[in-house]
Amino acid sequence: MTKKIVVSEKNTVAEIQEALTEADVSFLKKDKKAVLLRLAQKNNQKADRAEKKTLTAADKNKIVKIADQPANMNQDHASADFDEKAYDKALKAFIKKNKKAGQVVYDDLEEKMAKPFSLDADQIDKLIEKVEDAGISIVDEDGNPSEKSLNTKTNNPSKEELSAASSAPKGVKINDPVRMYLKEIGRVSLLNATQEVEIAKRIEKGGADGQRARQELAEANLRLVVSIAKRYVGRGMHFLDLIQEGNMGLMKAVEKFDYTKGFKFSTYATWWIRQAITRAIADQARTIRIPVHMVETINKLIRIQRTLIQDLGRDPMPEEIGAEMELTADKVREIQKIAQEPVSLETPIGEEDDSHLGDFIEDNEGESPIESTSDQMLKDQLEEVLGTLTEREENVLRLRFGLEDGKTRTLEEVGRVFGVTRERIRQIEAKALRKLRHPSRSKQLKDFMEE
Repeated sequence: MTKKIVVSEKNTVAEIQEALTEADVSFLKKDKKAVLLRLAQKNNQKADRAEKKTLTAADKNKIVKIADQPANMNQDHASADFDEKAYDKALKAFIKKNKKAGQVVYDDLEEKMAKPFSLDADQIDKLIEKVEDAGISIVDEDGNPSEKSLNTKTNNPSKEELSAASSAPKGVKINDPVRMYLKEIGRVSLLNATQEVEIAKRIEKGGADGQRARQELAEANLRLVVSIAKRYVGRGMHFLDLIQEGNMGLMKAVEKFDYTKGFKFSTYATWWIRQAITRAIADQARTIRIPVHMVETINKLIRIQRTLIQDLGRDPMPEEIGAEMELTADKVREIQKIAQEPVSLETPIGEEDDSHLGDFIEDNEGESPIESTSDQMLKDQLEEVLGTLTEREENVLRLRFGLEDGKTRTLEEVGRVFGVTRERIRQIEAKALRKLRHPSRSKQLKDFMEE
């Protein structure tokens, strides 16, 4: 049976150590560790004054090691029972299974990965980071970003970055509308956590004041949108368009923000802003739209390709890229083909505008000049040979073999045209072909016959 630990400010260090040694403290979470250590240090000061007794560094380490143990492991086997190879294999399979969907419910992640391997808080945070790095969003049952995902380390801009957000990114040409917008949002002061909670409470109450609070929260975070939009410049959309799409994500975040969860608004809004911008790039940046999941795959391929170029000192082969992405070489070639940007056939070539790209592209389905010339010469020779036949014989052959319109006709159809029986047409055709086989006529056509 698990012994309950009761620790207060009156307990001495020795009593705390004894309680930790005798009891099962594996249920302690990561955040309890710091509280326990602070309490131990406080009691240490009291005990030092009263009993001249100190808590050594070794004792502190013992407390930390005990508090770090997972819930289903004892103190002697906490680290030995963790199978890292099995964990890595299971993680790869989990990522591969959910890669196509692009998102996974946190409860499923916990059930399939965290519980079977008894992961502690730090390991769960690392697990979430690996899953998100693979392009898989972690959401709750309603499809919103998971609290656990928001609680992990994010790339949120610092206050210094937000303060600098009122300037355009490097390489972007500043015009009057951009300058006016950046100057306007730079006048709005940033909010601290307390102010965010107060505004969120006003939004929760609703009414006219709630609408004003929504506007205040959105306006105070416009610089956050600019800061994030800077990272996506050069991906096929104008800077102002990126900001506009990010603002739509910001408004979505304002509607769904729940201050009771304990997260800063910027942490929560970053997810929605990034999602809105990346989806807009996928939908609008290309002439031919590419699905969002394929865009993520293309971005991953580009990152791996750049890494391999640095490692190998040359362009990597599709087989080498496929080995890193766990894909076949054919699949890598298919992704590379999809990633190609379409080029207009009207693209000007040279300094003058009188030549276009389409003028220099071969039409593989069209007839070559040699074939066209040969066909025209054959047609001329046929006309000359057919002219040596009688008018009826010539017309019968033209209708039977479709020499005029390319449509062949049966004996019965030709017979109706001439008002005779099909047998009579057959006889006329046979006589005309015998004449054409005569050397005086056939030698003119032999050069056109394929060997």
